[in-house]
Amino acid sequence: MENREPETPPAVRAVRIDHRQVRVLAHPLRMRLVGALRVHGPATATALAQLLDTNTGATSYHLRQLAEVGLVVEDPDRGTGRQRWWRAAHDVTNWEPSDFDDDPDARAAIEWIQGDQVRLLVAHAERWFAVQHEWSPAWRDALGMGDAFLTVPPARVEALKAELWEVLERYRTEADPDAPDAAPVQVFLAAYPLLEGRR
Repeated sequence: MENREPETPPAVRAVRIDHRQVRVLAHPLRMRLVGALRVHGPATATALAQLLDTNTGATSYHLRQLAEVGLVVEDPDRGTGRQRWWRAAHDVTNWEPSDFDDDPDARAAIEWIQGDQVRLLVAHAERWFAVQHEWSPAWRDALGMGDAFLTVPPARVEALKAELWEVLERYRTEADPDAPDAAPVQVFLAAYPLLEGRR
């Protein structure tokens, strides 16, 4: 029996988006394209159009827009002839809302992106509610969401987020997609103030 060293997972490729990138990313199809490439891996514009139920022309155009600011890149090892393959340039997109305080257009773009994340969470949850009865009890008990109320200063919220991201990243790198009953799961992390009674 051959002893093999366990494979080291690839390092997460992250980008802290700049003003130009955030303006390009703030578009429904572009957000979906980046997400699809991250989840499903490299693909052609035609395959992405089929996956996202849109047309190849629009998909090609928006992939080129994303490529201009370095959010997607061509995958030349896969291309043949006129067929162009694309892949996400990064695994994770980072920003702080205050990064764009000096640019009203970029600030509006990041606010749209934040709103789109919430819309995605709602749509994701509603799709799950519609089919959860078809899943095993183990999955139904494992999935879902909850909340907690804390009274803390901003620095503690930042520390909490950083620690939770470390946990999520550890679980991501240790994931075994071949484990019995394994399935892709999307985890959202959110923290918002209780605004009731505050001016």
